[in-house]
Amino acid sequence: MECANSRVRDFPYPFTPRTITIDGHRYSFLDEGQGEVLVMLHGNPTWSFYYRNLVALLRDRYRILAPDHLGCGLSDKPPDYPYRLSSHIKNVGFLLDHLGVERFSLVVHDWGGAIGMGLAARAPERVQSMVIMNTAAFRSSRIPWRIRICRTPVLGEFLVRGLNGFARAATCMAVTRTMSHDVVNGYLAPYNSWANRIAVHRFVRDIPLSENDESWPTLVAIENGLENLKEKPVLILWGGADFCFTRHFFAEWVRRFPKAENKYFPEAGHYLLEDAFDEIAPLVADFFQKHLNK
Repeated sequence: MECANSRVRDFPYPFTPRTITIDGHRYSFLDEGQGEVLVMLHGNPTWSFYYRNLVALLRDRYRILAPDHLGCGLSDKPPDYPYRLSSHIKNVGFLLDHLGVERFSLVVHDWGGAIGMGLAARAPERVQSMVIMNTAAFRSSRIPWRIRICRTPVLGEFLVRGLNGFARAATCMAVTRTMSHDVVNGYLAPYNSWANRIAVHRFVRDIPLSENDESWPTLVAIENGLENLKEKPVLILWGGADFCFTRHFFAEWVRRFPKAENKYFPEAGHYLLEDAFDEIAPLVADFFQKHLNK
C-alpha cells in the first residue's frame, strides 16, 4: 500500500491519500482516524473531495475510508476498464477485505448509493448504520433530459469527454450556493482531459433504465436486498433543489426505510454537502454518536 503521488495541494484537500492495486490499476482512498469504520462513497462526477469537510469533522472519532472509484479522483483512469456498477461494488469490497474491515457504516451519495447498497445487500450483517444523501438504489425510469442527452451515442461522448459538459456543468447546476474558485477547481482537477473523463461518461452510460442495460440485473438484486437492511439505523438527508434526484426519490427511500430519521433541505441542491454542510454536520455527528458510540 502506497501514498498517492498527486497534486492534492492545489485545492482544499488536506489529506494524504493511500493506494492499493486492483486489477493492475492504482485505487486511491482516504484512510483517516481510528475507531468504528465509516465508508464514504461518492458519485459521478465527484470524488472523495466531496466528503472533505465531513472527513475533517469526524476523523477524530472514527476511522474513515473514502475511496475514489476507478476512473475517478486520484485513482487510475484506464481506457479499457468495464466501469460497471458490479465492478465498483467489487472494488470497494476488495478494499475493505484488504484492510481487514469486518464491520462498517455507510455514507453514500449519488452513484455511491447503488454501490454502497450493493455491498451492503450482499453482506447485511457487516453493516452497522447508513447515511443516505440524494441517491437511488432501486429501479426508476426518471432521468432528466440533460443527463439523457449525455447517454446518446457520439454526441454524449463529445459533450461529456470533449466539452467537459457534465463535470463542469455540475459545479453550477448541482448547487444553489456559488462555490469558491478553489472548490470548483477541486471538483474538476481529476477530470482535466478527454482521457481523464472516461469514467464520467461511462457512469452516465451505465445508468440502468431498462432490462436492455447491462447493469439492470445488478440493480434489481440491490433493490431486492434493501429489504434485509430495513432494521439498520438510517439517516436520510436530502437536497430538495436537486434536478436529478427529486423529491420522488426521497419519498421512495422513506417508504422503504420507514424507521429512518430524515431531514429535507428544500433550498439545497444535489451537492448537499456544499449547500448545507453547517446544518448537516451536527445531524451526522449526533447520528453516529447515538448508534456507534455505545
